[in-house]
Amino acid sequence: MNVIILLGALQGFIISALLLSGKDNLVHQKLLAFLILIISLACLNLYLLEINLPGKSRFWFEVGIVVPLILAMPLGPLIFFYVKSLMVPGFTQERKDRIHFYPVLLDLIPRMIGAIYVMGESSGLISVEDGNFLINLMNQCDTYFDIPRWISVSAYLGWSWREVQVYTSKADARNLRWAKKFLTGFTIFQAIWLLHLIPYAIPSFSEEWIRIVNWYPVYIPLAFMVYWLGINGFLLRTEAKRENRKGNLFSEDEVEKIKTKLLVSMEQDRLYLDPDLNLNSLVMHTGIPQKAISAVLNQKIGKSFNEFVNEYRIREVKQRLQQGALSLTIAGIAFECGFNSQATFQRAFKQAAGQTPSEYLSEVTNASKISAQI
Repeated sequence: MNVIILLGALQGFIISALLLSGKDNLVHQKLLAFLILIISLACLNLYLLEINLPGKSRFWFEVGIVVPLILAMPLGPLIFFYVKSLMVPGFTQERKDRIHFYPVLLDLIPRMIGAIYVMGESSGLISVEDGNFLINLMNQCDTYFDIPRWISVSAYLGWSWREVQVYTSKADARNLRWAKKFLTGFTIFQAIWLLHLIPYAIPSFSEEWIRIVNWYPVYIPLAFMVYWLGINGFLLRTEAKRENRKGNLFSEDEVEKIKTKLLVSMEQDRLYLDPDLNLNSLVMHTGIPQKAISAVLNQKIGKSFNEFVNEYRIREVKQRLQQGALSLTIAGIAFECGFNSQATFQRAFKQAAGQTPSEYLSEVTNASKISAQI
């Protein structure tokens, strides 16, 4: 069991390093690398405990209670943003997304207590009794913090499944299939973790439960997940490279010509106003093969077809709202600008503008009033 866990940890470190290396270091590769790294550190922590390295060496004892090898709170956000990066072409993390990782402080609290113990014990400022209290408190935190950790990962899994549903029609088919398998794997793991967590969190039964089954029911699946995630991550990376090579079959001049035709079809011909516009009708209008349009949009412009078209529709909606064209409702304006679904319009507008259409209109109205007063 220990060998499996150790090999899983070592394999995870290698895979993480490989995913983070290379010129094609995409967002989803980075997120997967950090996800695998966190799992690998947890596996390494269990291995060190099982061979009783902290009990054999004072140095490793202090390292074990100070260095945060278990960082479970970032797992949920990493899962969520990894799935989103698969589903949304050109996805990038923004500064505001950092708030999702602030709960990592919960993982650091036991290590802070351990640091207080080490500094106090080495300087002689704490007694043996106080030292025992701190070690016990640290262990209690590690035990009961698993409950919010499990809740956090489960909540982000739920939000990730919702993202898959929202972007199903827009996402790359290969990425969509992998995202569903990825979330299914972690959903199964959450069920396994819960079955282990319930008896573990019962104070009167916790020590006996660990004595009987230890942490193997949780960490053996994690070790295998490292291999599974790594293999699929590399397959995805390889296929992306192959597609990029296909996209690079077009010369720079050809790419520029295709981009120019696409921009003319939107900015001059205003095809986006047609609610029935699809890729086939764009092919008919421009005379550009569908594969060429898709390659240039996805790999050169960094947008899906729907994102490319909706960007112009949202721009048109904003212009009409700024001009005070309120003879129609916001939904009516959206339909005139090419949207054929209010839900799609609301979602696309908020994703592009960072606020709802009503919030944007209120902001424009207030700005107009201030300008009029001046």
